[in-house]
Amino acid sequence: MSAPPVALLNARLVDPERETEVRGGLLVRDGVIAAVGPAVNRDQIPEGARVVDCAGDVVAPGLVDMRAFVGEPGAEHRETIASLSAAAAAGGVTSVVVRPDASPPVDDPAMVDFILRRAGDDSKVRIFPSAALTKGLAGREIAEIGLLAEAGAILFSDGSRSVADAQTMRRAMTYARDFDALVAPVCEDASLKGEGVVAEGLRASWLGLPGVPREAETVALERDLRLVALTGPRYHAQMISNRLSIEAMRRARDAGCGATCGVSINSVSLNELDVGDYRTFLKLSPPLRGEDERMALVEALADGVIDVICSDHDPQDVETKRLPFAEAATGAIGVETMLSASLRLVTAGHLSLPRLIRAMTLRPAQILRLPVGRLCVGAPADLIRFDPDAPYVLDPADLHSRCRNTPFDAARLEGRVKLTLVAGLVANE
Repeated sequence: MSAPPVALLNARLVDPERETEVRGGLLVRDGVIAAVGPAVNRDQIPEGARVVDCAGDVVAPGLVDMRAFVGEPGAEHRETIASLSAAAAAGGVTSVVVRPDASPPVDDPAMVDFILRRAGDDSKVRIFPSAALTKGLAGREIAEIGLLAEAGAILFSDGSRSVADAQTMRRAMTYARDFDALVAPVCEDASLKGEGVVAEGLRASWLGLPGVPREAETVALERDLRLVALTGPRYHAQMISNRLSIEAMRRARDAGCGATCGVSINSVSLNELDVGDYRTFLKLSPPLRGEDERMALVEALADGVIDVICSDHDPQDVETKRLPFAEAATGAIGVETMLSASLRLVTAGHLSLPRLIRAMTLRPAQILRLPVGRLCVGAPADLIRFDPDAPYVLDPADLHSRCRNTPFDAARLEGRVKLTLVAGLVANE
């Protein structure tokens, strides 16, 4: 659909590419940005355009979320493409990569086509399917990476699982390199994790719960980085969560490795104390760690070692969460609250707003090779307007996801999204 011209005036324009913030306006025509900057004013508005006075609110590219679960097919009670789309648009997310661990898994080109067709019918935001790295997510036989990429899969992982066998991962990376496909796994050594459900340490002992050592993540990451150096694919570690992994990524970068990495919004905005007295909505993977680890992640974001913030949106219903902590399902919803939670880092002075927006727009778009995430003439008009200082108390009943397992229940947050445009069309207002 073609949209009428839209002019956003009197705005704080945050450009993640230049990492600048200026006062000005922006004109959208035919689904792309036609003009942007301090010189854009009412004199340049074409007849019939919709004019929005932003009154000093921020205008930035729409967020790009590299990791979210959708329950189609097989788990529609947890999330549908329509409900995920509504939650994303409300949170200022205009592009979402959905995980491959559906039921059945996305390991066949027909499944990729199914997701794309459903997204075309039901979604107001851009939905991009990821596909399985191994058949059935079993970690044994490599999936048809070439055919899946041709069908439209934008990255390859085994969802919440890590490929345990090093030879299988080497072969997968080699095939992915030949098809210029992005390998983006979760790094976790299942044998080291064992039955762990919280971060290993004194807090785990107090709670009487088995812990997950940092090495369970870092051993798998370091193995992958060695295999990347051996085989040369595009590689992105979806979520790292501790200082050891940061150091491994830094060493790989210093050695010339082109690998990138991300972090969950939960890991940079919460710590292990938030688990409190067995709050199962805070049972996450990777688990929340100490405040020193959280701050190390924030510093790595600031200096660019960590490239991307993702929501790790993982809806779970009441029946799987209201159980003893060790038995409860892992995961929390996050696509709708990712922006507000991340703005805590700006308020605390840990990150500038342009650097934060860069980690949720331009960098994921660059890694995924998408044309979005930019605030320049000719870029797709995937845009958000938000007031970063607007306070509110989160009521889970107001969220658009089918599930309510948010770690920010009744939390005091700031940052209200007032307008979301996708290709110049209003997705949320």
